[in-house]
Amino acid sequence: MGYIGTFDGKIFHNPSNKFCVIVVKTADASVPVQARDKRRYKDNLIRFTAVGYEIPFTDTVELELEGEWVNSKYGMQLQVERWHEIVPKTRAGVFGYLSSGLIKGIGEKTAAEIVAKFGVDALDILEKHPERLMEVKGITENKLEDIRASYAESRMIRDIMVLLTPFKLTPNTALKIYEYFGPACMDILKRSPYELCQMPGFGFRRVDAIVRKTDDRPRDPMRVKGALHCTLSEAKGKQGHLFLERDVLCKAALKMLNEKAALPELRVPMEEVEKALEDLVLAGSVISAKDKIYHPAAFAQEDETACRIAKRLVVEKPLRMDIGAMIETIKAEQRLRTAEKQESAVRTAFRHDLSIITGSPGTGKTTVLKIILEIYHRFYADRKIVLMAPTGRASRRMAESTGFDGACTLHKGLGLVSEEKEGGYAGKSDLLEADLVIVDEFSMVDMWLANNFFTALKKEAKVILVGDPDQLPSVGAGNVFKELIQCGLVPVTVLDEIFRQAKDSRIAHNAKLIQSGNTKLYYGDDFQLVPCSSQPDAASVLIERYCQEIERNGIEHVQLLSPFRTEGAASSNHLNAAIREIVNPFRSTEDEVQVGSKTFRVGDRIMQTKNTDQVSNGDLGFIRYIKDTPEGKRIGLDFGENRSLEYGAEDLVNLDLAYATTIHKAMGSEYDIVLMPILKAHHIMLYRNLLYTGVTRAKRRVILVGEKSVLCMAVHRNETSKRNTILGERIRLYHKAFAKVAEVVAPVVQKKEWKAAG
Repeated sequence: MGYIGTFDGKIFHNPSNKFCVIVVKTADASVPVQARDKRRYKDNLIRFTAVGYEIPFTDTVELELEGEWVNSKYGMQLQVERWHEIVPKTRAGVFGYLSSGLIKGIGEKTAAEIVAKFGVDALDILEKHPERLMEVKGITENKLEDIRASYAESRMIRDIMVLLTPFKLTPNTALKIYEYFGPACMDILKRSPYELCQMPGFGFRRVDAIVRKTDDRPRDPMRVKGALHCTLSEAKGKQGHLFLERDVLCKAALKMLNEKAALPELRVPMEEVEKALEDLVLAGSVISAKDKIYHPAAFAQEDETACRIAKRLVVEKPLRMDIGAMIETIKAEQRLRTAEKQESAVRTAFRHDLSIITGSPGTGKTTVLKIILEIYHRFYADRKIVLMAPTGRASRRMAESTGFDGACTLHKGLGLVSEEKEGGYAGKSDLLEADLVIVDEFSMVDMWLANNFFTALKKEAKVILVGDPDQLPSVGAGNVFKELIQCGLVPVTVLDEIFRQAKDSRIAHNAKLIQSGNTKLYYGDDFQLVPCSSQPDAASVLIERYCQEIERNGIEHVQLLSPFRTEGAASSNHLNAAIREIVNPFRSTEDEVQVGSKTFRVGDRIMQTKNTDQVSNGDLGFIRYIKDTPEGKRIGLDFGENRSLEYGAEDLVNLDLAYATTIHKAMGSEYDIVLMPILKAHHIMLYRNLLYTGVTRAKRRVILVGEKSVLCMAVHRNETSKRNTILGERIRLYHKAFAKVAEVVAPVVQKKEWKAAG
């Protein structure tokens, strides 16, 4: 149903996705009584609340809003699905619209000039003959381009939203569609909405269910291609595969196409799937490499990364310094004791331009890095050193442990946002001005990030990768760290001796036992197993122990980790809600703010979920205050280490409660005390690498709550699912090719050098 009214005030606005809550005033008596504002106004108009996306905040035009009335915790609201402005066909109405700020490049002065020149026909000129706006004083070619782009984009986004009304798009998603398909997107989507399956977030089932309501052609070639695209995307997003074998892809797509086909004649035959795949290959929409099918971006990432790594490995530089003597000097000065493999790791790092150091907690990786940094600084005082890690917490921990200040996240160091934001391709960052680059927690790096990293390195830079291959693999696609280790060409030093204070740590010893599949773990004060079998019982124990631990040690030193985020009483979301009501109960509405389905209170422990200039995804902090200002609510956040920020309510969408979090989300972090459920209900997630990752997040104490049989099962259960990536194979192929070229080129170069020397 449609309602005509005028904007009367803003309640909430999220600039990141354009979601807004506004008050609308109208004379329309059909507005339900229960939706009307109970207060009386001098103009005698009805006020109601409307929620939607990118609704204009201006009263210079009337708005026609279409949608459904929905009951929410804030009362009845109009859920707006479509809207458009009604501009009065008067000079004042046209001026009001043009000067409202809705069109970039047109302010009040320019709007007045346009109306003075074209009168009530100004909007027709803007729509059909925008070049005539240059007849107006002050509108240059550049300014006209801004006006045209802003007007065309807003109109195109609105047209997309109208065309795809059944999908209930946000303007942010419509903008992504526009950016993905370009100016021809309306023609493309009218011809086949299945093209949406190429985009993240548009699963085949969602598109198919809506399209077939109005156009039921199960064997439409575009539908078959949509299923193929979707199968590849799901394999990348859910299983971390960079490619699928041709027959696996076709079978999976066929199953998807026919899973709801009631009659045999409605089923799509395999030959049509194979034909559609051939068409996609010929069109360049997918890449086929020896029957391995990739999206073009995934293929480019793997291939380019392999090529750059192989180039680094071909050229070996002679070691021009006495590393052994320098190691002994630094050991004496800093009173360090080192194992043979630690010293070997230092020598290897200086002998090669790319090397890897691995080892479980307590094996001395930090000591090795300290020695490398000290030696490098003494020999090359004028050269730049950069330390990086995938998460903010890991980079800061790296800086603290090595005593080196210049540590940052990979995203910040490379100038990146996310794969979706960057379009999937590397090469958009400038070269990294660093001569020595050390990256910790490299097992968390996916193929997209690795491609950006190796693209940004200077040719002569020395690179040291540090990590633990037995932890969970990267969240994104690929398995870069393991592929580098297993390719056999990158020099790898494995630190496997537990020493110093770690000798007495059951955590370090049990981590090695878990790593090797040994269930005979050591138990004591720093590694406990509290018997429990059901999720509700385990949740009660976890909450009780959590409260005890934070009372003794402080909330910032204790973290609850769960294999699951949403399922069951022992999942992180449920534990967060329950713990918050105990440690930070409701006090007043002034100390609370609601954003969508999330509620935050002063005193809440929170986690940042998106990278920004000030904080990184995974950073933990606290809400210190909530205050009302003329611009809306402002929320004060404390992320520690003198990082105090103030957010608007719209920024809170990038926060989660963090009394508990998932093991995956805790990757790259360390906590003094970790509590973790180990239950049969979580068996689908309980593998050795997940258990190992959870246990190794703790520095002082691990408290497991669950069943010993489930713990043993997890230790024995080595994850067998292999990610489809052939990065190592590609590195070997490129290395072989570059080595052959080097054999031919080297004598020629040497001959030239002899001649130059006389």
